[in-house]
Amino acid sequence: MSRYEALFKGLSSNNKGAFVPFVTLGDPSPEQSLNVIKALIDGGADALELGLPFSDPVADGPVIQRANLRALQAGTSFNDILRILREVRAYAPEIPIGLLVYANLIYAKGADSFYRQMHEAGVDSVLIADVPTKEAARFADIAKQHSIDAVFICPPDGSDELIERVAKNCSGYVYLLSRAGVTGAETQMQLPASALIDKLKQHGAPPVLLGFGISKPEHVQAAFTAGADGAISGSAVVAIIEKNLDNEQQQVNQLTEFVASMKAAT
Repeated sequence: MSRYEALFKGLSSNNKGAFVPFVTLGDPSPEQSLNVIKALIDGGADALELGLPFSDPVADGPVIQRANLRALQAGTSFNDILRILREVRAYAPEIPIGLLVYANLIYAKGADSFYRQMHEAGVDSVLIADVPTKEAARFADIAKQHSIDAVFICPPDGSDELIERVAKNCSGYVYLLSRAGVTGAETQMQLPASALIDKLKQHGAPPVLLGFGISKPEHVQAAFTAGADGAISGSAVVAIIEKNLDNEQQQVNQLTEFVASMKAAT
């Protein structure tokens, strides 16, 4: 049983949902990044979604774009990323670790080598933010060879054909967007019809996590009401990092408190 399977089985048996925070690896620095991620875990995160810093994060809004730039300007290297991932895995052996990456980062390392190194570092899933579903299926085959789940994005206006393709090719979880556009807590989520989640599940999709615009406990509750298995929050989490760049202890404390409040809503 994979870490995701164990997580969702345990939550379902207790009639609970998952709360999954997102941050960019290396933000605000490689040294503080580990403390940030530990704070998310200590706050009660059920799983993690971690972004690999990239110079052109086209799927992200200004808040996460700035996080990518901070990580790169702090000199975050691929070796730093692997080190942080290994330390997170050692700190929380059972928590699922998902990565959000852009395709160029995989191409730069070679797909087979990239997935092998991520598996060795303790990663459970990889979502590629900037490739269409048909192309992502090719990466999914390589991921599975290294025991890594391939997470797919499902847009809120997906056709029946796309929904079926996502459901059949995705593993770990489906990242369902609550609205179109880029990430950002300032743009409120627009809850998709429960029918969309039902369609994914009818086609045998793994658990569905709702993302984009999730910034308050009531958003988490609304996601579950719609039938989602969990919620992902990124920009609201990263904004806490940005607001406390000059006070690392306060940064950690506020992150822990935020995650605890969001988890309580599950």
